[in-house]
Amino acid sequence: MTAVDWTPFWLSFKLAATTTAILFVIALPLAWWLSRTRHRAKPFIEAMSSLPIVLPPSVLGFYLLWGLSPQSPLGAFFQEIFGVKLVFSFTGLVVASCLYSFPFMVQPLQSGFESLDRRMIEASWLAGKGSWQTLWHVALPNIKPSLITALIVTFAHTVGEFGVVLMVGGSIPGETRVASVAIYELVETMEYGTAHIYSAALLLLSFCVLSGVYLYNRRYRRRTGGFL
Repeated sequence: MTAVDWTPFWLSFKLAATTTAILFVIALPLAWWLSRTRHRAKPFIEAMSSLPIVLPPSVLGFYLLWGLSPQSPLGAFFQEIFGVKLVFSFTGLVVASCLYSFPFMVQPLQSGFESLDRRMIEASWLAGKGSWQTLWHVALPNIKPSLITALIVTFAHTVGEFGVVLMVGGSIPGETRVASVAIYELVETMEYGTAHIYSAALLLLSFCVLSGVYLYNRRYRRRTGGFL
């Protein structure tokens, strides 16, 4: 056990934490808007935000690799202006992970907002609260199971990413060699002992995360009489 390099796990956790924080800031207002609006564009926006669920990781990874490369306008802009390389770098992994895990943050939040009693929202508006005040002080505190689900599942999903991060980030030790990529390489080199340790760690993490979410949601429903 002492010979096992845990750096890929710490890198995975760093990537997952960064991705989750960024997605929460981006997805929260979008999920709130989607839950309230009746705009004609809503189905198309929902379809776009849900694409990573059904799109093969190789397809998404290919377009990200093409779009973030130094030969693309976006990649060239960031490299020339900010000196930031978007492919085969941790920054590129964050961008790819944000796109790939986007629906896992948006959908639970949107479902939670849509399950709220509309009279609660209207009462907040009648009390003179603005949209943002209503979101932070009324809506969010009443969708705790959905909020916890969005945060934890997004984190866990990012930790388990493989195809997209491999295509965009490659396998640079200490920078882009996350746990899932490390397992793949260990199997290819027939280092099954270390691969077992890495795989068991991810399996245990995934089980604990999902169990924690289900237990929390169950207890919350009991406290609130079965709502949400």
